Amino acid sequence: MGDLAGNAAQIAHLARRAHALGAQVLLTPELALTGYPPEDLLLRPAFLSASADALKQLAHDLSDLPDLALVVGHPLALAGADAPRLASTQQAVACNAASLLRGGVVEATYCKHALPNYQVFDERRYFAPGDQAVVFEAGGTHFGINICEDAWLPHAPREARAAGAQVLLVLNASPYHRGKTLERERVMRQRCLENEMALVASQMVGGQDEIVFDGASFVLDRAGELVARAPQFAEDILLVDVAAGAVLKQVPAHVTALQPDHAEVYAALVLGVRDYLGKNGFPGALIGLSGGADSALVLAIAVDALGADKVRAVMMPSQYTAQISLDDAAEMARRLGVQYDVLPITPLFDAFRATLGPLLRQHPGDTTLENSRARSRGTRLMGLSNNSGRIVLTTGNKSEMAMGYATLYGDMAGGFAVIKDVTKTLVWELARWRNAHAAAQGEAGVIPQRIITRPPSAELRPDQTDQDSLPPYDVLDGILQRYMEQDQSAETILAAGYALADVQRVVHLLKLSEYKRRQAPPGIRITHRAFGRDWRYPITSKYRESF
Repeated sequence: MGDLAGNAAQIAHLARRAHALGAQVLLTPELALTGYPPEDLLLRPAFLSASADALKQLAHDLSDLPDLALVVGHPLALAGADAPRLASTQQAVACNAASLLRGGVVEATYCKHALPNYQVFDERRYFAPGDQAVVFEAGGTHFGINICEDAWLPHAPREARAAGAQVLLVLNASPYHRGKTLERERVMRQRCLENEMALVASQMVGGQDEIVFDGASFVLDRAGELVARAPQFAEDILLVDVAAGAVLKQVPAHVTALQPDHAEVYAALVLGVRDYLGKNGFPGALIGLSGGADSALVLAIAVDALGADKVRAVMMPSQYTAQISLDDAAEMARRLGVQYDVLPITPLFDAFRATLGPLLRQHPGDTTLENSRARSRGTRLMGLSNNSGRIVLTTGNKSEMAMGYATLYGDMAGGFAVIKDVTKTLVWELARWRNAHAAAQGEAGVIPQRIITRPPSAELRPDQTDQDSLPPYDVLDGILQRYMEQDQSAETILAAGYALADVQRVVHLLKLSEYKRRQAPPGIRITHRAFGRDWRYPITSKYRESF
């Protein structure tokens, strides 16, 4: 994001590679020059000016490839006589554009028609919509341009076809969530069938804050049949032959198979961690390892993303930490080969209790001392982070974040929440998958089996388990998925067989915990409804649903 010189250099490098392989047209993803989404950077005139300069420089740098047509995504400031006519006079600063660079000049510019304003998208805050088709010729074929959301709807592809396009080029920055890759191909197939027009979709890949882009660029012929697909979660140049306006079948076929669901989710989490730390310049990661499934999964993801030498695990036992927790945490650290330290929190907690204890009022249900144990751990991790520059990866899952089953400035203290959008039931599934994946490679499982099978516990008081405070996780996650992710009514959820008391409890705790989630670190989005950009409920609200 915002690395204009670096992005332009990467595009130029790939353009030369593609040209050497015989490409006459090269398609980049949406806003490839700036990164997506730029958010309020778009409100800075200097950013838009620098983007325009980078585009002109890129065209000049590739002027020695006059037979290459390069389609580049970038923002286009509305001011200036060269700005294209737009469909609206709304007060926006730019359009979401794609320009054709050929022969050292910007030959044509297309402005995105359909501006999404749902889920993580907020494009109407920044962009004005275009209303003109852009079609150009290369190698005897006429190519039309669309940008992402344009092709999810019938209008813009139909306009491109009416303007003479035989092949539709679609620049995408379509954020990943489970099932999104196949959904993307299914919708684009419909556009091909409606217009009898082949389609080439270039999809961004990489992590940007909470969003992950999954790659898997693809090509469909006029009948909507899949001709080629690039790998998921990896950069790639995908070549396809076009003649007389038709996409030719590839021999051999360049169709990379999609990963199974759990492998796909795990790959998204690994990419999200690698890019967040790498792009922000963190030298490594710190993880509080508890002997439970959540921290175990986060540790495995971090090592797969960064390498064992860049990950440090710290076990911080209290008097309530079970010996099996100590044993399992040590064993997992040994299996992964990470630096491992044991720092008991009892001295720090005793000092807290001695200092503050006389001022505390005793009453039933008070969690002050329990939370103080968690905060003793958070303070130590942040101290190590300050000293080393490594970022603390928090280990709270989506189920806990939903219910507020987490301690502010304790286990919520950190810089990046790896499994923030992963429910507890999915945590167990991913842990089992990671071990099965290791076994398939002829390796030992990285997560000790007992970590996956034992009842989860925060171990903040004697004989504590999560189910003392929460419904069973299969029940909780089922209600959460229906209410939070799918916006189902309470009546619909009850009709699905969930108990009234469980639904009331989950919904109450979900609303009650909004203030905590606002203070949580950003985390990787793997569903279509994650806490963060997708979820914008007020903290202060008296509205309550009736059951």
